[in-house]
Parts: sequence; C-alpha cells; structure tokens
Amino acid sequence: MKANLIVIAKAPRPGLSKTRLTPPLTPEQAARVAKASLVDTLLAVLATPAPRRILALEGPPGSWLPRGFEVVHQRGDGLAERLAGAFVDAGGPAFLVAMDTPQVAPDLLVHALGLLDDTHGPDAVLGRSPDGGYWGIGLRRPEPTVFEGVPMSSSDTGSAQLARLNAVGLTTQELCELEDVDTLRSARAVALAAPGTHFAEALRASGHATDHGESVAEAAA
Repeated sequence: MKANLIVIAKAPRPGLSKTRLTPPLTPEQAARVAKASLVDTLLAVLATPAPRRILALEGPPGSWLPRGFEVVHQRGDGLAERLAGAFVDAGGPAFLVAMDTPQVAPDLLVHALGLLDDTHGPDAVLGRSPDGGYWGIGLRRPEPTVFEGVPMSSSDTGSAQLARLNAVGLTTQELCELEDVDTLRSARAVALAAPGTHFAEALRASGHATDHGESVAEAAA
C-alpha cells in the first residue's frame, strides 16, 4: 500500500467525550465507551498495511495509544479545517477514519487504500453513515479546498461533502455505509453488530447495552 492511514480523534475524557450518551450513561462511563471505540479503531488501523499510521489528536495521548502511530495535533478553528490539516500533514494519498466506527475492519480499510493506490482509480473515496454524516474519506492528494463550505455534524454532511468533491472536479467512489456511534440507539446497534469489540464490552459494562426488557431485535431497529 502507498496510501497512508489517518485516525482523527479526541482524547477520551469525562465530560468531554460522547456527551450525547449522558444521561443515561455517566460522564465516566461515556468516556470509557469513547476510549473503547478509539482503541478498536486504532487496532483495526494497526492491522492494516500502510506506510504511515497517523493519529490526528485533540488532547493528550494516553496509555490507550498503541505503538506504531505518529501523533500530530489537530489544527484549525473547526472540523473542516482540522480535516484539511490532517491530510496536509499526511501528504500524498491518505484515507482518514474517525473514532466513531469501532466496527470498522482491516479488510474495509485495505479496500479503501487499494482504490487510492490504483492509478486508474478515483481521486477520492467516501464512506457515509446512515445519520447523514460520513465515517471515512480518502484523497489521492491533499486538497484542503474539498472541505470548504461543508457543514459538519449535520444531517446532510455526507451529501454536502460528496457534492463538494464533485464541485472541485474530483472523481469519487463511495464505500459501504457504517453506523456512527453518536446516540445511545446507534451505540446499541453497533455493539450488537460487533459484539466482540472493546466498545461492545464497555457498553455492556455500563449497564445500558439494552433497555430493561428490550429485545435484541428492538435494540438494533
């Protein structure tokens, strides 16, 4: 593989991580769930062949960070600027994944990198989420302008990002959808889909993997 891998993340800290899960989770439980999600993502990236594995981090690194990553601090006033900065720091072709999809697997990352490595492949790849956002984006070369004007953390972020990629003349191939861990509903769905992850274990330990009396099918619906 010639393309680099980037994980963009916030250091998991009580009161600052996964605040949409509180309540019913406590801030400490939410931070543990966020940490587990990040660990799963980092391990998937670590198991994926890539020349460089970069963690674009907001906050301090902790014991949760495995060896094999270069840490760069996020820069910019908003997420769009921070995404652009991460690609510039990586240089060359790169695929970026957020910390909110602990179910991401190395084979999916290999597929994304392969598309960027292919000389006849697309200029960009985009993995969208059912909530309207996107879980990953790859660029054959750093193009900071691709994030300009894209509303972040909204129900149309994914479609707006795709439109922006097209507007700047980049051919784009979409990847499969992955659920972002954002709300308790999505957290439960991801834990059920990937029960062997650190994330699923942390959610179960919180006591909120399902509602009392709720069936597995209802939690995933």
